[in-house]
Amino acid sequence: MTEVSSAIGFSIAHACLMHGHNVVGSALTPERMRVSARLGHPGQFAFVVGDIAKPAATRTLFDTAIERFGRVDVLINNLSGVVAKPLADYSNEDLEYMVAAPLRGFVYLSRHAARYMSARRCGHIVSVTASVAMQGREQVTTQLPSLLAGGVDHATRALAADLAPCNVMVNLIAPETFISRQTTGTAGTTPDLTIQRIVDVVLHVAGLADALSR
Repeated sequence: MTEVSSAIGFSIAHACLMHGHNVVGSALTPERMRVSARLGHPGQFAFVVGDIAKPAATRTLFDTAIERFGRVDVLINNLSGVVAKPLADYSNEDLEYMVAAPLRGFVYLSRHAARYMSARRCGHIVSVTASVAMQGREQVTTQLPSLLAGGVDHATRALAADLAPCNVMVNLIAPETFISRQTTGTAGTTPDLTIQRIVDVVLHVAGLADALSR
């Protein structure tokens, strides 16, 4: 899975480990990876440092999983990089940041997973984004996030149809805003979900938990 150093990514990885699953997680920098080191479980967890917006990092993520644990059953693509501001205020750097992991990373990871899983005729690709990036809220300007997330949404539907004959499932989860340090006090947002509830849904959809936590 990607972005294990983020709030949601860390929590998903921790839950997977608690359910007894092996996890290979990526983070952009060694500094971010040190955050993920708190997960523990060295026998079940492998770290990969790399930029998933580059094809080489995607290959490394899959190669590490196969070398360490034998196969890849589920890809959890934790999409990040939402910058909410009026379109006229976006800098070139903002655009590059948002196109990197949320778009290039989605394409490279999904492409690699599609090739690998279709050959094995099993697997599950789950992408996690934010609904605010797909449908703006009052006082939250999201033209560019909506453009990118909308593309990912439609691409997910098309990929699901393409891979269904190969017994590979593809899903996109877009939770409402959630309670974290990043959302607390943000203008126009009212956290609707705890991170734990989002984790429950992700594990349920990915087939990694027997039932939702109560």
